[in-house]
Amino acid sequence: MRYRLTFLAGLSLGYVLGTRAGRERYEQLKKSARQIAQNPAVRNTAESAAQQGRVYAGKAFHTVSDKVGDRVPESVAQRVRSLRERDVNGSRGDDWGTSNT
Repeated sequence: MRYRLTFLAGLSLGYVLGTRAGRERYEQLKKSARQIAQNPAVRNTAESAAQQGRVYAGKAFHTVSDKVGDRVPESVAQRVRSLRERDVNGSRGDDWGTSNT
């Protein structure tokens, strides 16, 4: 019960402070976030991090596949193969209907 009251108090306080800040502050924060996201240095860093994540995921895949071997159900193995066969740019969606955009 204590946690619920704390949560409700925090929610109420956030609502009151948010309404006092108003639409102008919201638009200002939105504009700042957009400028940061469009910064070439931020975009390059994000792409480098994504590339590194793909490299580590590939290493993890090989490690797990060596240890697990044939114990993976065929349906899972097919989906993993389809993910590995995607275009380098990630333009093709996977079996789940998602895309890498």
